[in-house]
Amino acid sequence: MSYVDEVIAQVVEKNPAQPEFHQAVKEVLESLRVVVEANEEKFRKDALLERLVNPERQFMFRVPWVDDNGQVQVNTGYRVQFNSAIGPYKGGLRLHPSVNLGIIKFLGFEQIFKNSLTGLPIGGGKGGSDFDPKGKSDREVMAFCQSFMTELCKYIGADTDVPAGDIGTGAREIGYMFGQYKRIRGVYEGVLTGKGLSYGGSLARTEATGYGLLYITKEMLKSNDIDIAGKTIAVSGAGNVAIYAIQKAQQMGAKVVTCSDSTGWVYDPDGIDVAALKEIKEVKRARLTEYKNYRPNSEYHEGKGVWTVKVDIALPCATQNELDLEDAKALVANGVIAVCEGANMPTTLEATQYLQENKVYFVPGKAANAGGVATSALEMSQNSERLSWTFEEVDAKLQNIMVNIFHNLDDAAKKYGFEGNYVVGANIAGFEKVVDAMTAQGIC
Repeated sequence: MSYVDEVIAQVVEKNPAQPEFHQAVKEVLESLRVVVEANEEKFRKDALLERLVNPERQFMFRVPWVDDNGQVQVNTGYRVQFNSAIGPYKGGLRLHPSVNLGIIKFLGFEQIFKNSLTGLPIGGGKGGSDFDPKGKSDREVMAFCQSFMTELCKYIGADTDVPAGDIGTGAREIGYMFGQYKRIRGVYEGVLTGKGLSYGGSLARTEATGYGLLYITKEMLKSNDIDIAGKTIAVSGAGNVAIYAIQKAQQMGAKVVTCSDSTGWVYDPDGIDVAALKEIKEVKRARLTEYKNYRPNSEYHEGKGVWTVKVDIALPCATQNELDLEDAKALVANGVIAVCEGANMPTTLEATQYLQENKVYFVPGKAANAGGVATSALEMSQNSERLSWTFEEVDAKLQNIMVNIFHNLDDAAKKYGFEGNYVVGANIAGFEKVVDAMTAQGIC
């Protein structure tokens, strides 16, 4: 059995009931097979892959809090500090009922390579809780966040581990967590990113993941002699990533005709109205059923169906495994030319393979959605220097990072004989930097 197969088998055996983590490890290690086989004896002797797939530390803790009825509720909190070879752990905090250890580990593992690709000195980590902020009052959210941070603060710091936002963790939640960290630790430092502008946040952070997705998509298309202007795009999701991906796509001259949330999806043949979407989701915190009140010519559909619309480009920006094999077949049948992931692992392995087999340009999330963590790292730099850069300065740095990510993964794919396979290219480009750092630092 090859070294790659041995390690995949070990991961499945040692981490039962964690299918998302198994999927992430298989996807990465399969695409690294060519690199591993060229260095198999050395990597095996150093147990390099075993060290890569096992987190340096992982924490689980209870989070008790009191709801508005005086009832004590208990959630589970997680932080997985996966790899610090190239810098302090960096990765978001996901607040969603689906959160469990396997999902946090998959996200943290992916984060290692995503952070490496940015070219910035940040390692991989992830955290969160099965708490659901939807439907909770501000006081209840504050009670949870303060309890969560009371435990989490023992393990994080500006030069140790710097969490950020993710699904369910927006500016409100980051603010409550930052306040509690400062209160307990007695220090004012850049321990969290995604902060408000009045207390150390960075301009362009809100827009970063969505904007970054479009910067890399445009660069990828351009390198294949395709202009994004005039193209029709399907976007899933209606959160932060989706909203600003839609905004930037329309600024680039494309037309986005779909978005979705957990209850249904919208088709707007005239192009999604970003102002209406922001009003519904960011101000009212409401469902997309209200979109038709703003755009009578649009259609609202219950359930799933974003990928059935005829488009040139698909940008999944919602959650993991949302685009499956049947969706991929529908996209190919409708003539899609590119799929770029705005979320973390939103495309199943079978769907990814089908898209690649049918010559669809495919850029994985660890590259395509790296704009958020890249700008978080820029926020860390500003905090360390006690400076604040303009929106234009941050946006220019972000654009440069995303363009460089594409060319690094493109070059890596070509170097190992996989031209056009951006999944392999992204994994190899991220892996090589991490392995070099791990090797230089000895067995640790």
